[in-house]
Amino acid sequence: MKRRALLISMLFLTQAAWAAPDKDMKAMLELADASRCLVCHDVDATVTGPAWRDVARRYRDHKEIEETLVKRVHEGSSGNWGKETMSANKRAGIDNIRVLVHWILTLR
Repeated sequence: MKRRALLISMLFLTQAAWAAPDKDMKAMLELADASRCLVCHDVDATVTGPAWRDVARRYRDHKEIEETLVKRVHEGSSGNWGKETMSANKRAGIDNIRVLVHWILTLR
């Protein structure tokens, strides 16, 4: 039963991310918080990592970058936003990362 609820939640979040980025900000921020993304990131302000709206501005016109960003979040990366290193986030799960990256790229 829990697995079914999780799958339904993931489906809802996936559809929300693809449909209306700012409308479903609350759901996406809840997923980001559960995935521990908000420890280093914020939508509008640079924390340890870049603000997500800055990420969207930099990469939004590069459609081929989405899977690259998913990989960077999942495996970690460095040198893309200065000297800070982004640690790997395997705990979030690749599907959640994909949903969040897609949503981030749609932010205005």
